[in-house]
Formats: sequence, structure tokens, C-alpha cells
Amino acid sequence: MSKKNNVAEKIKELATDVYKKILKRKQPNLISPVRSLSNVKFDPKKGFFELLGKNKERTLTASTVKTFAQTLRMMGLSKSLIETDDIATKREAYYVSKNWGDARFIEQPESDSVMDDVEAMLRVNREQLGFIPEEKGGDIAGKLIVIDKNPDTGKEIKIDCTKMGTGAYSIPSAVEHLKFQTNAKFILAIETAGMYQRLVKHAFWKKANCILVSMGGVPTRACRRFIRRLADDKKLPVFVFTDGDPYGWLNIYRTLKVGSGNAAHLNEFFCVPQAKFIGITPQDILDYKLPTHPLKEVDIKRVKDGIKNDPFVQHYKEWQKALGLCVKLKKRAEQQALAQHGLNYVITKYLPDKLKSNKGWLP
Repeated sequence: MSKKNNVAEKIKELATDVYKKILKRKQPNLISPVRSLSNVKFDPKKGFFELLGKNKERTLTASTVKTFAQTLRMMGLSKSLIETDDIATKREAYYVSKNWGDARFIEQPESDSVMDDVEAMLRVNREQLGFIPEEKGGDIAGKLIVIDKNPDTGKEIKIDCTKMGTGAYSIPSAVEHLKFQTNAKFILAIETAGMYQRLVKHAFWKKANCILVSMGGVPTRACRRFIRRLADDKKLPVFVFTDGDPYGWLNIYRTLKVGSGNAAHLNEFFCVPQAKFIGITPQDILDYKLPTHPLKEVDIKRVKDGIKNDPFVQHYKEWQKALGLCVKLKKRAEQQALAQHGLNYVITKYLPDKLKSNKGWLP
């Protein structure tokens, strides 16, 4: 049985169980894991956040009837998509619900939350449910040939990422079927599109013999899965280059490396444990005399929450020290701040220095 048929069968089993309980005049319930940092642990040997085992139970009562119905309707939509080999974006799923009468969603965050619950309940990713994200997966440039398939003929197509001109290869929403050919030495994942464009413009990938990935902020699951599959398949180190701020460290980098509390049921597949941080650190602000911005209240709160509640930060003293220095300095710096020393300083000095010695890396 295919993975898709397995998912459809799981949905059918859950729905049948609800139906049988109703016939017996028993209260049906739906159980899914609690999706938060409070329900995860970090095992450095495995390299990703795992669920601790806390569950939330949704029992059909007068007060939960709408959410219960919405969950069942979302499962029904998923089953239909699987059986017709179709897809729906998260936004389209929200609009489909407008046909569900009293079970319709008022705003999209409601439908996104229910979709996440269904995903967690079935322990599958949303792409297997037929739902795809709105956002693109990320851009690729450099020494890599991606082997895809022609959707009409099923024949292999080779896409050479060195021959994209001023453009880039765009990571698709589904990446499991892709194969790779490369002689690159490493993967460099970059936070901002502007910095990625600078590195592409000056062919940094050729000078450093690497593969450049534009994450465009917090990387999508497709982007994370692509990097993970490529790194595992070709045994490549992964380096991450973000802004020097709590968002870059604790949202972008940490999510790429070990996953998130919200998607703990899938982190095993959507994280890159081998990733190392070579982006802007608090120490870099001092060493490179970078122009800075003051920390915002939200930055300080993010750091305090990270130190207190994030199992990843709690495990690594290096990150505790770095975050402590950040709060002490009360400053943050962007990737582009390196331009103070020259527009291409990042190419001629900063990245070569960082790649040469692991002393400035963070785990």
C-alpha cells in the first residue's frame, strides 16, 4: 500500500471510530500531541526536538462541537485530495470551508491550526495530506545538478544549478523524489535574499566550491527537507549565515537545525542536525566593529524565553554565552552591516575567515 493510501486509511479509521461511538451514544474524542516547546526534549545524539508525550484530547461536547466538526471536515477534504491525486494550498483549504455551513472558518489562522492538529494526530506531514504551503521552498545556486521527473512522462530531468544565469533553481513543495549530483564541498544557507543575491552575483559558489541556498527568513519545511536530503545523500557539511539577532539565532537557525515545538511530531525529517552557525554572532559585533541597532523589547523577551524554556539553548553553553553577551551589549547587527568595510568584504574576508576556522562557529 502506498503512503498516500495509508494516510487515507488512517483518516477512514478515525472517522469510523467517531461514527461507531456516536451510534453507541458515547462521546467520541480526538487525540493529538501538544505542539509546544513545553512538550519537547532535545537529545544531542539524535539532533532534533522529540515529543515528550503530552496529549490534548478533544471530546465532542456542546462547547467543542464546531471545532470537532471542522476537524472532521478537514480530514474529509484531505481524504478527497488523496483519492483524486490533487492538492490544495492552505489558503484554498480555508476558502473550501466556506461551503461547510456552521463549520466554516471565520479566519485562516483557525483553519491552519486545525490542519496542524490533523497532521499531528495522524503523525504525517501536511504534504501527505494533500495540503501544500503558499510560500516557495527557497532558491538554489551553485555546483549542484538536481534530478527531477517530468510529470507527464515520468522521465528524469537534469537541472544544472550553475546554468541559471541571474536566476535560480526554486525548491518545489515536494522534494522526496529528487536526486542529486554534486562535487561541492559544503552547503551555505543564507537568511536574506539580498545577501544571497550578492553571493550569486559574484559567483561565491564557484570560488568556494559550494551550494548556496536562500532561506528567505525562517526556511519552509520544503527548504529544510531539501537541505537535509542533499546533506545526507552527499555527506555535505551545512553552514548557516543569518543576521546577528535573536530572531536569526532562535527562530531561523534553531528551527533549521533541530526543528520547532509546533512541529515536533515531524522534526526528525524536517531538521538539519549537522548544521553549524557561521553567521553574525554577538562576538562578531565586537571583533568586526559592526554598526548595530538597539535590541527591541521583543528581542530581549525572545532571548529570555530561549534561555529559560528552549531545550536547545539549555543544552549548549556556547549559545547561552552568546545570548548573554547579546543582552549585555543590548545590540543586534544585520548581515549587510559587513558592507561598512566594503560591499564585497563578506566575500573577500568575512566568509573565508569563518570557513577557515571553526573557532567562531556556534553549534
